[in-house]
Amino acid sequence: MIGNLEYFKVFYYTAKCGSVTGAAAELSISQPAVSQSLKQLEHVLGVRLFVRASRGIRLTAEGELLYSYVAEGYERIRQGVEKVRQMQDMQAGEVHIGASDMTLRFFLLPFLERFHEKYPDIKVTVSNGPTPETLALLRDGRIDLGLVSTPFEEIEGISPRRVREIEDVFVAGRRFIAYKNRMLDFQELEGIPMIFLEGNTSTRSYMDSYLAANGVTLQPEFELATSDMIVQFALRNLGVGCVVRDFAAEYLEAGTLFELRFNKMIPKRSFCVVKNEKRQPSIAAGRLLEILTEKTGDDGETALSEKRKNDKEYRI
Repeated sequence: MIGNLEYFKVFYYTAKCGSVTGAAAELSISQPAVSQSLKQLEHVLGVRLFVRASRGIRLTAEGELLYSYVAEGYERIRQGVEKVRQMQDMQAGEVHIGASDMTLRFFLLPFLERFHEKYPDIKVTVSNGPTPETLALLRDGRIDLGLVSTPFEEIEGISPRRVREIEDVFVAGRRFIAYKNRMLDFQELEGIPMIFLEGNTSTRSYMDSYLAANGVTLQPEFELATSDMIVQFALRNLGVGCVVRDFAAEYLEAGTLFELRFNKMIPKRSFCVVKNEKRQPSIAAGRLLEILTEKTGDDGETALSEKRKNDKEYRI
């Protein structure tokens, strides 16, 4: 047992000032209160800490030893308080965020750019992985925020907020020109070579479930790790690719790929910002969350993502 920590504070200032009077002034307490605290500490420790000197008091050998530790601890406390103040002022801190290639590229990057411009002293770490992996990191407290795409399994304590709509499309090159401008039934995909993402993604899970609900089960000829590669395979006429429209937008506009049309609309999905309600976010993470979700409308679009649509710098 080390006793009342307030005694050590009084001891520290008394040793630092070299007098009871100086410590009382520094602490804004009476001299008798200082003397009483020192007596109590000496009683707890069972040693003398000060002896009278010609000018004030001086530390005993035991007091010198104790002061070396207390002064070091007090300095560490001061440094800690300063770091907390820097975090409050956004002059220090870290944010850990999880995002897939898709959410990073088509939503998060301009927000991170804005955040870094505003708070250049904050370190940002991005863990790149598909939606299920991001949700697992968030659940385990290894990231502060996540950017994911629907659908995903609900996890207790994980709250999502929609921030942007996305749309899944089927795209093809000139080899499949016979399907252009035709209204297709999803069953017709069963006779076409298909290019899909690998299984551990929200995009693949969504399309498999949607097609199954329409009586269609596909066995893709190609299963790839990234949507960018799906587009490249489609450009080389290796099959019809299933991707989020953003990945193929450049080639659709240029006419090197075309979009297949179906007699049923594929429901749109969303990008969501997710956080763990069981954990208090850091100040820096809270500021980033504000930027990511500010002015979010009923359709899930933020002011910055809407601006990006009309800004050539961010056009896909």
